[in-house]
Amino acid sequence: MEFMAIIDAKARAQAGCAVVGVYENGDLGVAARQVDKQMQGLITNLQGSGDFTAKLGDTLMLPLPSGSAASRLLLIGLGTRAGFGRKQYRKALQSAAQALTKTGASDAAVYLAMEPVAELDMAYRARIVAEVFTSQAYKVPDLKTSPKPKARRLAAINVAAADARAAKAAAQGLRIGAAIGSGLGFARDLANLPPNVCTPTYMGNRALQLAKEFSSIKTKVLDESGIKALKMGAFLAVTQGSEEPPRLIVCEYRGAKKDVAPVCLVGKGITFDSGGISLKDPPAMDEMKFDMSGGAAVLGTVRAIAELKLPINVVAIVAACENMPSGSAVKPADIVTTMSGQTVEILNTDAEGRLVLCDAITYSRRYKPAAVIDVATLTGACIIALGNHVSGLMSNTPELAQELESAGIRADDRAWRLPIGEEYVDQLKSNFADIANVGGREGGACTAASFLGKFAKDMAWAHLDVAGTAWLSGAQKGSTGRPVPMLVDFLVHRTKAS
Repeated sequence: MEFMAIIDAKARAQAGCAVVGVYENGDLGVAARQVDKQMQGLITNLQGSGDFTAKLGDTLMLPLPSGSAASRLLLIGLGTRAGFGRKQYRKALQSAAQALTKTGASDAAVYLAMEPVAELDMAYRARIVAEVFTSQAYKVPDLKTSPKPKARRLAAINVAAADARAAKAAAQGLRIGAAIGSGLGFARDLANLPPNVCTPTYMGNRALQLAKEFSSIKTKVLDESGIKALKMGAFLAVTQGSEEPPRLIVCEYRGAKKDVAPVCLVGKGITFDSGGISLKDPPAMDEMKFDMSGGAAVLGTVRAIAELKLPINVVAIVAACENMPSGSAVKPADIVTTMSGQTVEILNTDAEGRLVLCDAITYSRRYKPAAVIDVATLTGACIIALGNHVSGLMSNTPELAQELESAGIRADDRAWRLPIGEEYVDQLKSNFADIANVGGREGGACTAASFLGKFAKDMAWAHLDVAGTAWLSGAQKGSTGRPVPMLVDFLVHRTKAS
């Protein structure tokens, strides 16, 4: 889908559909006033007769006579002006995108970004347009044998702006939003594929394809022998019960000078998690194909920043493998030696994410990173604490945590900070090794993060637990792609601050 910023009617060509926002109680929006005047009070009459109440998310599609600036007019309810903010704006755009994709229009002129939104400038309003429309256009890569529906025609979105200055800001926002949409699509595709397709090898191959597509990306994929050479004992312990070979995927994006310290994004890439010997309950075990969502998100983020050509260095590291039960699987009470040299007593084989991540975090040290952020569907405890609305955030660096929190707010991809510290590490004490991989039910998300913190000492490090936000269950089952929007926003703002 292509996006372009235009200057209202002055630069607007014939459009397949004009999308205009209307507030409740006869309160017309910026563009609606112009349209109402041109059409002899049409919108005012529709509201007065009760045919269009303009409640938030309401839509009304109207055909326009030949000779009009557009073939169709789509009215979008904005609710009350006093209550119109970030969430309401996004919901109005979602309604617009849903309605447009049901029409035969191949292009549309969207006027919603001209409406003022508290705390959102024109660039952000345009960015959300691109994010919402690309998200709405996303199709799950299904393997059904039934005939596929014809592709929807909507291919171009023009975002109207009041003047040249606003149009320039909108163009910048659209560029970021489209890149986020592309990164989201990449991550969602990987996560939505079945685990017999999206194996560690497949993830590695997709990462290699990124390097072919973008000259700014260099990818290397280590096989089991390469992982053994690094002495990643914790990572290898998780994979030893599976016949699928593991992969350590490293994508280096170079957008700044070589001597500039990179941001390292470390992703959990468990392409299927049975729980191992500590087998999970069967209900919803199919959703454990999403346990590689952290790895998918960091690769999607690299794709997005490569499209944006951000002046920053970023390294994405994904530890990809399966966690399966077998005669060769790791057992409760086994002790493994991590890449860092620390030993871990494995009390629960279903606490495997922290085992692959601790070695990947240690590996990131070779880049002397400015910051390390690991992303993982790590604990059910985080879902109990925060539900499915916000991700868990833990960090040893308050400034880094604040950057991520702010990015999450701007991107509507929020995270909530949870504590870590020695109190939680004490729960991980072992009589037989340096540390145990679980510390009981209490504070499970915090003990898991504190475990990882043992391997991130002396680095600016943050952990994102996306167990509750990376996918949806039920009728809408599928990947959300989170936290790609947060991570891209974080990196964009890092380049502005440097």
